Amino acid sequence: MRTPSVSYKRHRFPPEIIAHTVWLYVRFNLSQREVEEMLLERGIDVSYETIRRWVVKFGPRIARRLRRRQAPSGDIWHLDEVVVTIAGRRLWLWRAVDQEGIVLEEILQSRRDKFAAKRILRALIKRYGLPKRIITDKLRSYGAAKREVAPSLEHRSHKGLNNRAENSHLPFRKRERSMQGFRSPGGLQRFVSCHSAIRNCFSISARRRSAIATRFHRMETLQAWNAAASI
Repeated sequence: MRTPSVSYKRHRFPPEIIAHTVWLYVRFNLSQREVEEMLLERGIDVSYETIRRWVVKFGPRIARRLRRRQAPSGDIWHLDEVVVTIAGRRLWLWRAVDQEGIVLEEILQSRRDKFAAKRILRALIKRYGLPKRIITDKLRSYGAAKREVAPSLEHRSHKGLNNRAENSHLPFRKRERSMQGFRSPGGLQRFVSCHSAIRNCFSISARRRSAIATRFHRMETLQAWNAAASI
């Protein structure tokens, strides 16, 4: 199914400025007021509230189109969960990445038990099919969920093997601090869905760390961004 193109009708600013503004805010650890100041230095007078509305409206649309262009996922999944406090309430963000560090799924849940683990496993298998193996920490909920959802699936449970998932939390935590937390569970779920899709696009594989490979990768990803933003 083809994802509809992004429409900028009835907006005063050109699509290039809107898409660039959304890219600045979602790609880097900048506040809306910092993006407002950067645009003003370039002669573009946009309020931070307008930037917020652009991100809410266009960010998810561009992220969906980027996700459609994403390369096939790896066959080894690393699953982990991270605690998030919203308005004094402890919630759990269940996350899955493949062996290359590409974020596959993020689901915010109120529990840290077998039922929550079953939900993310089912969502992953429905979207990507069965992997070669899954790797988790020693939380028993993963094993209990795996036995019910995919009994034949290979499961390795060891804290030292799950560094890939642990490291993938760092960009999210860094962004959480810069945003001074999240105000609602729905807002967090919408943001991580957008943030992860864009980060997957711009992250550099360990196999492409030379200067020229990095430069070409950035050129390719900027072209992919412009295509996803219908620029």
